Amino acid sequence: MQEFREAGHWTGETTNEWLEAAARAHPERVALVDRRARLDYAAYHERVVRLAARFVAVGLTSEDVVAVQLPNWNEFAVAINAAMLVGIPFCQYHSDFRRREVEFILGFTEASVLIVPREFRGFDYLAMIEELKPRLPKLAHVFVVGDDDVPEPCFDLRRFLDSGGEPEASAGVLRARRPRADQLSRTAFTSGTTGNPKAVLHVHDTTNCPLRFLNRGQRITADSVFLVFLPAGLNWGLFNVLQALHVGCRLVLQDVFRAEEALALVERERVTHFCCAPAHLVAMLNVPEFDRYDLSSVEVMMTGGASCPIEVIREVRRRLPGQLLEMYGMLECGTQAHTLLSDDPEEVCGTVGRPVPEMGIRVVDDAGEDLPAGAVGEILTYGPSVTIGYYNNPEVNRESFTPDGWFHTGDQGSFDERGNLRIVGRKKEMIIRGGANIYPREIEEVLYQHPKVLDAAIVGIPDHRLGERVCACIVPKAGEHLTFEDLVAFLHDRIARYKLPEFMQTLEDLPRTPTGKVRKGPLRDIAMEGLGIAAE
Repeated sequence: MQEFREAGHWTGETTNEWLEAAARAHPERVALVDRRARLDYAAYHERVVRLAARFVAVGLTSEDVVAVQLPNWNEFAVAINAAMLVGIPFCQYHSDFRRREVEFILGFTEASVLIVPREFRGFDYLAMIEELKPRLPKLAHVFVVGDDDVPEPCFDLRRFLDSGGEPEASAGVLRARRPRADQLSRTAFTSGTTGNPKAVLHVHDTTNCPLRFLNRGQRITADSVFLVFLPAGLNWGLFNVLQALHVGCRLVLQDVFRAEEALALVERERVTHFCCAPAHLVAMLNVPEFDRYDLSSVEVMMTGGASCPIEVIREVRRRLPGQLLEMYGMLECGTQAHTLLSDDPEEVCGTVGRPVPEMGIRVVDDAGEDLPAGAVGEILTYGPSVTIGYYNNPEVNRESFTPDGWFHTGDQGSFDERGNLRIVGRKKEMIIRGGANIYPREIEEVLYQHPKVLDAAIVGIPDHRLGERVCACIVPKAGEHLTFEDLVAFLHDRIARYKLPEFMQTLEDLPRTPTGKVRKGPLRDIAMEGLGIAAE
């Protein structure tokens, strides 16, 4: 939009200009580190150009889509940048997705190219694709990444990239294919891939401006070392990959999060920054030999996806160097708010800080009227990183935006007197018990203070008389036992009586998304099954 260009938020740059600048300025600086390889910026740029030329050689245009289902490997970064270099939209998705999800995404986007591993974590991707291909008439090319021989007619991408050689298209052809920053860059799917299709569209400008906001807030520079174990196939992991490219720093990729290995990578690579869910921090802190790792290089850790419990914050401050930040963002909006390096993490605990200066955030009632500090309502967002809309879904587009362009996030929250934003929960997850609104996150934050609780989540259980009742799903700490009576006694003087749980389920772990969010739908089903309550 013109207002974002005039304000300088949309700069007209693409990530390829950042990569080219880094390759010119410091070609020998390490750019990408994964389990298999270390690539400097010269090699990174050369591989991107060669793959982009390959895309042109097989006839791809801006009307095609390159689908990428890769783990956190260097080829992921090469693939998405190659697509963007020649103006081909890409659609990245999680390496754990299987037949049903993959068929939906490839069919809905009509992807022409799919880039997959030969094998990862024991799963045979080629067998899956062979089964799906008869139902995907638009899928013309399958590029495969693996160390074993790749059968024809698939294209052996790793061997192609490793072999070197001249690009298959001239520099002039590649220059002519460069996109404008206001053209479509990527399509990405919201967490659900069933029901109403919600494929989010972003241009280069809406993708790139939140990267600048995040790097500014986290003080990421060319001298930083960024560890990424969040899945690059999902939005926040993708942002981490591109944040490193924006400043030309080193990116360290971990394809499967293992707490011990992450700590070893921090020590070996002198990692300065990483992003995570609170559950990742808990796993790291619980590594038996945590204190033997040299973690002195860490400067900033940013959490998101769930509120970081106060006890975890205190433990992080006691045992880890650097500053802990909390961030609020979503696929449709980029980054919307985060705490600041100047904040005391304990003082702002339970909030996600103040809105990013370039982003507008309002808290409104059901009539769309702004609410005062302390009042809970829906969060609306407006700004230069908000999606241009959903693909092929006019009804959802009408429902998702106000007439003047504010985006309905579906999140419930409130501002405090200092302007910090508190996320109460998803609007759809709110529990209505006897006409009273109960926000699960409020109870969860108190539960995390219980000395025997490792993990906790609140769900609503259907009830014919009251509508819903509150169920606490608890993962106790190792060796601890917690009764329902103990739990209620602990909560009794800390929350209102009508919010007290009426059921409790003790579990070994909570179902989570790859980015650490609790999957409330499956958890509700697990709780109901444990309570012997039939699903409606």
